[in-house]
Amino acid sequence: MIKVRPRGNESVQQMLKRFKRLCQREGLTRDMKRTSYYEKPSEKKRRKARKSKSRVVV
Repeated sequence: MIKVRPRGNESVQQMLKRFKRLCQREGLTRDMKRTSYYEKPSEKKRRKARKSKSRVVV
């Protein structure tokens, strides 16, 4: 869980910007975008294969 506490004299806009940055670093926004629509099992398998292929450099 991501928590953002106000720092000193920080405005709400600055806190929101910091929160969004933290969410992006954690990969939360990417996961939400990916799960916001249905992904066919074959597409899911293809995405995982591409991801593992990019990790293994021959």
